[in-house]
Amino acid sequence: MNRLKGKVSIISGGANGIGEESAKLFAEEGSKVVITDLDVENGKKVVADIISKGGDAIFLKLDATKEDEWENVMEKTIKKYGLVTVLVNNAGICIARNIEDTTMEIWDRNMDVNAKGVFLGCKYAIKAMKDNGQPCSIVNRSSISGQVGAADLFAYCASKGAVTLLTKCAALSCCKKGYKIRVNSVHPAYVQTKLAEAEGRDLGYSPEEYLKLCSPMHPIGFVGEPIDIAYLDLYLASDESRWVTGAEYVIDGGWTAQ
Repeated sequence: MNRLKGKVSIISGGANGIGEESAKLFAEEGSKVVITDLDVENGKKVVADIISKGGDAIFLKLDATKEDEWENVMEKTIKKYGLVTVLVNNAGICIARNIEDTTMEIWDRNMDVNAKGVFLGCKYAIKAMKDNGQPCSIVNRSSISGQVGAADLFAYCASKGAVTLLTKCAALSCCKKGYKIRVNSVHPAYVQTKLAEAEGRDLGYSPEEYLKLCSPMHPIGFVGEPIDIAYLDLYLASDESRWVTGAEYVIDGGWTAQ
């Protein structure tokens, strides 16, 4: 308990999946939590659950591709809690196609949410964090698809690859300017979420079929659950990782070790 005592954490895409688990875990560990998402109904349910267990949380609607909405989230968070110390850039989508079947609309949508959304989150979080005098952390959600290719995930891989290097550049920029802000990326393999189910449907599989297909690809013997990733987010958000910045954290059940 209290690994995040005194922290104020913004979590994009916090209404379900990994973002929801991270929000709940952060609150349990003492952070005030700002959940942002386009899913207002589920986002408010997560907030209510946190509050019912003694935590402190609010919900703010956010389209991660909109610059003015990121500005608004930062302003309202500071007005409510006084500062921002953690951002988990978790919001993301996956529209699965190979290169020949990737339309400009599919390309733009993957890049807008997954890459542009993370860029905007980093930009406005750094602006909000840089002068608060506190150790701060930004955790960007990439993927093993930001490190290795997949024939049918063309635009998704490109967008997550952008997150991988965007993270390193942001980390070095903060170091160069002397900001107390660390920036790292987290790279999961298959995790049981609505996003993974949507990816499977794009490829022609039911959730059950896609789970059965993906499970053997993880040498550890099972696929991940949102809480598995949330615990890594927790470490990177906490001051326990004070010497970690610009790093790629793979959490994939051994997938990329093969």
